[in-house]
Amino acid sequence: MGHGWEHVVLKLFRGKDFTFTVTGAEQVTERYRRVHFTDGGLLEAIGVHPTMWVRLWFDNAGKSHQRAYTLVDPDAEAGTFSLEFALHDGCASDWSRKAEPGDTIEATVQGSGFEVPDPLPERMLVIGDPASLPAIDSLLAVAPKLPATIWFETTDDVDHELPFRINPDHHELRTVPRQEMVEGVKADLPKFISDPADAFVWIACDTVTTRTLTSYLLKDLSVPKHRVKALGYWRAA
Repeated sequence: MGHGWEHVVLKLFRGKDFTFTVTGAEQVTERYRRVHFTDGGLLEAIGVHPTMWVRLWFDNAGKSHQRAYTLVDPDAEAGTFSLEFALHDGCASDWSRKAEPGDTIEATVQGSGFEVPDPLPERMLVIGDPASLPAIDSLLAVAPKLPATIWFETTDDVDHELPFRINPDHHELRTVPRQEMVEGVKADLPKFISDPADAFVWIACDTVTTRTLTSYLLKDLSVPKHRVKALGYWRAA
């Protein structure tokens, strides 16, 4: 099955295609699933960086549909990694539920990148949700002893059981119900930003939440654009 105009555009911007093979899967929680893969040469060709993500191509009622996922525990020498799926209705979640060893899926890599903030902030400020948890875990591993405060959006009690890789000696996790996320984070952020030029804020929630909080940081708190890393991970229905 072809991947349509989206794939054509990615190829024009030098996107690289790979085929991943499933080696196993595990149900982390009722609503969260981890699938293991061999990388089809990805890591040797591209290398590894924090928060690295790929676009997977799924069959959605005969039409190609792409979704982005962050690599978990990439091992360049072994050529393996895992992906974690926050489960809901949709072709990507359906695919992950049925994935078995030997299954394959096509992927394209284009647009993923990360630069360590320079200078490092006194405290990293991280805002995300279950869809961005793999990226959050990867981000915290960049400087594991750097203090960090994480605001994490939840919609259900089971979200508290997700695989957070947090060191309680250095990381503060604040779970926030979805309906309170924007106003709760807005109320908290000024307490952590005494000098906007030295702040570093990473945001990856749904598109509307990400845009709202990014605008607040840039316009209301005067944090320089290069000290805010923001990406809308999904669109709320």
